[in-house]
Amino acid sequence: MTEKAFSYLIETDVPSTYIRNLIDFIYRKYILPQAQRFTNVSRNLVNGDSTLTFSLLDETGKQDLNVEIRGSKPVKLKITRLDDAVPETRISQVKQDITIAVNFFEEQVRKSTLYFAWREGEEIVPEQLHGKEKKPINRMFLETQILFFMLFIALSIFLFQVIGWLTPVVLLAIQLIFVFYSNKFIARTADWHITESNPSIHLLEYHLPLEEHDTFRQKFSKEKLIELKKEVYEQAIFQKGEVNCETAHQIFLRSGLECKPENLTAKKVNVYHLVKNTADKFGFPMPEVVVSNTIIPNAAASGPSPSRGVVLITTGLLIQLEDDEILSVLGHEFSHLKGRDPLLLYGLSAVQYLLFFYVLYPVIASSILLFFFYFWAVMAVIYFIAKFFEARADLVSAIVIGQPRVLAQALEKIGFKRLLHERMPSYRIQEWISLEPHPPIYFRVNRLEKIKVPVKIKHPLVQSAKDVTRGFLASF
Repeated sequence: MTEKAFSYLIETDVPSTYIRNLIDFIYRKYILPQAQRFTNVSRNLVNGDSTLTFSLLDETGKQDLNVEIRGSKPVKLKITRLDDAVPETRISQVKQDITIAVNFFEEQVRKSTLYFAWREGEEIVPEQLHGKEKKPINRMFLETQILFFMLFIALSIFLFQVIGWLTPVVLLAIQLIFVFYSNKFIARTADWHITESNPSIHLLEYHLPLEEHDTFRQKFSKEKLIELKKEVYEQAIFQKGEVNCETAHQIFLRSGLECKPENLTAKKVNVYHLVKNTADKFGFPMPEVVVSNTIIPNAAASGPSPSRGVVLITTGLLIQLEDDEILSVLGHEFSHLKGRDPLLLYGLSAVQYLLFFYVLYPVIASSILLFFFYFWAVMAVIYFIAKFFEARADLVSAIVIGQPRVLAQALEKIGFKRLLHERMPSYRIQEWISLEPHPPIYFRVNRLEKIKVPVKIKHPLVQSAKDVTRGFLASF
């Protein structure tokens, strides 16, 4: 018998007082702009929860799905198909639509949220504030080493005029040193080193009322915001080891803000335990663990081998993801250590580099146009191969951690903007051929959601190469 009703829980980090605003946001931003797709739209209170219900219309105008979104924590989503012929892919698409809407609302809330992160007994380190979103250089370095390849190509052209044909060997030797000691370099860039005796990061968010957002942005420049947070850190957290409305009230009041307890959320994340749990599942020794206090969600693992690894986590990841989601993301990063991906990609780039200088250089150097075409083609191939390793990391996390759908959920949270853009076929193709080591988010999420637990795959890299190739070809 075909299943008719599908129920989902969508985690959200906004306070309970914002849930009604969330349901209203979904109605205004998802339902109203494309009203021709919906019918029977209704907003009600069900057992005290703000609830949005509607029916979706197929291409012929026939109702094929009923949807109920109940405003609770987590958000409860129920999708019921009215016809057995409705494919599950359509249900997954609607579920993803609602998830993206929730994440857009969370982003709006984050713009008017004050964040505080600290570690007991450690120096206060103000986080890096929101700026233009970009891929951290650390991530390129940790996961692929391709950035070094690009830099060395440019540098080698210059040095070739100085030391001649020994240039490639010298530069590759230098790069190999970076690969072997990447764990040390990355550890130095972090703000806190996590230990078993001091394993946790404290996180606190004060959510300004949404109606005060514009006023807040006009009143508080980046410099003034830093001053306010510094005062909270020094007078509340540093002295008492915590912050609550009672300790922050006077500080906020001097700045014209009222501290409302219901808008204050806090959690304590045992980072050491999460990483240790992941290491135990992989059978690895405990790596060095460092935390960078930046609001951009990110995690990475680096090092030439599991025994010389380092795991980097940002406070943005700790804030946005639940513990099981963080565990699955760490599983992805640990699989890079297990596969020794930095060394493999170093070897791939080194072979191409030597081939370029000792075999192809006399031909390619004769034409600037030919050189740029060759450079782009080689980079495109290397980045495409890097997608095999990233897809394998997803697969290995699903095998070892055993929660492929949780990892898919984490990817949806982190990459919801890319996921929305990837609805356009032209953007999907662009994502596949761009100089980006990760496959498109839609491909990774769909692939993970189809995996059955327990996962039994003998050769994850071979399977991932096949899956990536099929996904690329299917995008045309």
